[in-house]
Amino acid sequence: MMRFNDKRVIVMGMGRSGVACARFLNDRGGRVTVTDSGDESTLASAAADLRGRGIAVEFGRHSAGLFADADLIVLSPGVPHTLEPIVEARKRGIPVMGEIELASRFIEDPIVAVTGTNGKTTTTTLLGRMLEASGLSAFVGGNIGTPLIEYAAMGLRRDRVVVEVSSFQLDTIATFRPNVGVLLNITPDHMDRYDDFAAYAGSKGRLFENQSTEDVAVLNGGDPAIVQMAPRITAKKWFFNPRSEGDDGIFIAGSEMAARIGGRESMVMDLSSSRLTGRHNMENIAAAALAALAAGGNAQGIEAALKDFRGLPHRLEYVATVAGVRYFDDSKGTNTDAVVRALDAFDGPVVLIMGGRDKGGGYGDLRAAVKKRVKRLVLIGEAKEVIARELGDCSGGRVSKAPSMEAAVRTAHESAGPGDVVLLSPACASFDMFRSYAHRGEVFCRAVAKLSEEG
Repeated sequence: MMRFNDKRVIVMGMGRSGVACARFLNDRGGRVTVTDSGDESTLASAAADLRGRGIAVEFGRHSAGLFADADLIVLSPGVPHTLEPIVEARKRGIPVMGEIELASRFIEDPIVAVTGTNGKTTTTTLLGRMLEASGLSAFVGGNIGTPLIEYAAMGLRRDRVVVEVSSFQLDTIATFRPNVGVLLNITPDHMDRYDDFAAYAGSKGRLFENQSTEDVAVLNGGDPAIVQMAPRITAKKWFFNPRSEGDDGIFIAGSEMAARIGGRESMVMDLSSSRLTGRHNMENIAAAALAALAAGGNAQGIEAALKDFRGLPHRLEYVATVAGVRYFDDSKGTNTDAVVRALDAFDGPVVLIMGGRDKGGGYGDLRAAVKKRVKRLVLIGEAKEVIARELGDCSGGRVSKAPSMEAAVRTAHESAGPGDVVLLSPACASFDMFRSYAHRGEVFCRAVAKLSEEG
């Protein structure tokens, strides 16, 4: 186990996981400095807490001099591992790792890890509930909720540790090894951070690089990028959307799923009454069920958890019906693939609210879905002009631009008729106008509520 007594440690980034790492290292005797490129005024409370613990804090830069004598550098997920001070530190042999790698070295409980471009949070949450309903105690966190390092700091023991992991977190692993790893899908995302799609896909694939033949990889057999990497995975491979009858996994037919492991049918589920809609959610359910089985769950627990699961906020969440128009909050839809999946969940006309901070991947992948489903685009945020250029003709030129979410909702309301759907699914990050995707969704819901109050 790693020792930090009197070690000089730099923690880069003062988000929740960065602060948790700093406290963890400080409690174990490290001489910790936290550095963040942001402004201190927005992080004053966290900075005061750290300084009160004797932890040094630097804002507005990542001073090269800080790294010269470091014994260890720990990166928050939002900090690119390609920054010059980090690259130079690695050249000098200074260990660099992320929060999830650090935490995993202090956790003895079996780890079940979920990644993918879309559906991670729903699948991770549902998986945790399936294990709990099967009689196992489970911690659920990581890239959602509680950082993994906080679980390590608690010194608790659970039967299973269920963790959502992002590509950014996987960029900085070395020994991190999940007993069960789940890869849901890979579609272009974060192209402002990666050189190309192959680099992004390679990052996702790192989830399996330390697994052994005793571990299980749960894979999407219908995703070309995942199928391409599958032969290089050492672990046992269980597929949802299996490629052939001989594959272990879950077969989806309409609203029915059947699990076949080792040539034996072990579970059949009828999902016609599930509150989760759309093909993408069928896949999320199948992935969670396979991972639960691999981690020791049982069919009864899986079915009980699914029966009670209502979905998560801001993930294709029904908000209200106003004047015969249904409103849905999919603020978590921060890339084009997520928007396509959301649009596919509806049969009737959709007024689509999109926009925010551009992530560099373009919007061309949305053209077919917009042409088929969308009667009007309502665009907000920094990316609205780019989206209008790339998609305006797909909606028959029916494009509106709004200065705020409230204005966007009102414009959408005026454009929709009874039986239509107004959908917020932005295909963009939220940080140009909002604190987070959750904040964006909350503002949308408040604007819809105001419409409802007005009658």
